[in-house]
Amino acid sequence: QVQLVESGGGLVQAGGSLRLSCAASGRTFGSYGMGWFRQAPGKEREFVAAISWSGGTTYYADYVKGRFTISRDNAKNTLYLQMNSLKPEDTAVYYCAQRGGTSAYARSRDYTYWGQGTQVTVSS
Repeated sequence: QVQLVESGGGLVQAGGSLRLSCAASGRTFGSYGMGWFRQAPGKEREFVAAISWSGGTTYYADYVKGRFTISRDNAKNTLYLQMNSLKPEDTAVYYCAQRGGTSAYARSRDYTYWGQGTQVTVSS
């Protein structure tokens, strides 16, 4: 059974940084593409970043490009999201997700497994 557990969320002032982690278990982590999504209150879930199985390919939503960095450590079965220059509009619950294939995709429907999410709140 695949389990994804996010951590690292919290309250931070605008301009600050946070690093999210997603610990994966249940199948060979290094064989699958991974992604980060977020959902703000009253809004639909949206794509943040994605990474291929090897880490060689990454994609970012335009609204986080240059500020967020997705990475993975396959030896530790862990996915990361380094978030810098945070803005109040980044406030949301952040979810990690795992695909059934190796590539990085931006569509939530391409992901099979989801974590429970971690809250990120950015104050102005």
